[in-house]
Amino acid sequence: MTLTNDFAAQRAKYNRDAILSATPGTLLTMLYDRLLLDLGRAEAAQEREDWDVARENLLHAQDIVAELSSSLKVDAWDGASALFGLYTYVSGLLVTANIHRNITHTRECISVLEPLREVWYVAAADVPAERPRMASSGMLGIG
Repeated sequence: MTLTNDFAAQRAKYNRDAILSATPGTLLTMLYDRLLLDLGRAEAAQEREDWDVARENLLHAQDIVAELSSSLKVDAWDGASALFGLYTYVSGLLVTANIHRNITHTRECISVLEPLREVWYVAAADVPAERPRMASSGMLGIG
């Protein structure tokens, strides 16, 4: 194994361990961080008309929004149905941003999700530390 491969394997193990040991609030903020990273990368790729990279990042962003939507416990709190509607809206924007190579839709997703990420960071900081859940179950424990 080369030094590069060894480093990549160690990094992958570190990332996997961080995810598996994360509290639900931390996992949620990690998902938002990655979602906005994907959107930023997609936007940059769209600007330079690198459609393969844009597509890859937009598809990954769609996967994250799908996970956020499916993990949301709509009956757990009053605002959950509105948040689910927002996720549905963003999901549609991501699809059209990808299919029609529409950078305006990508930017709209960023402008909608960035403030929401900040709110989740504040909310996660206000929640007492709780025992981590296994991320592999697909449950974020939101709600």
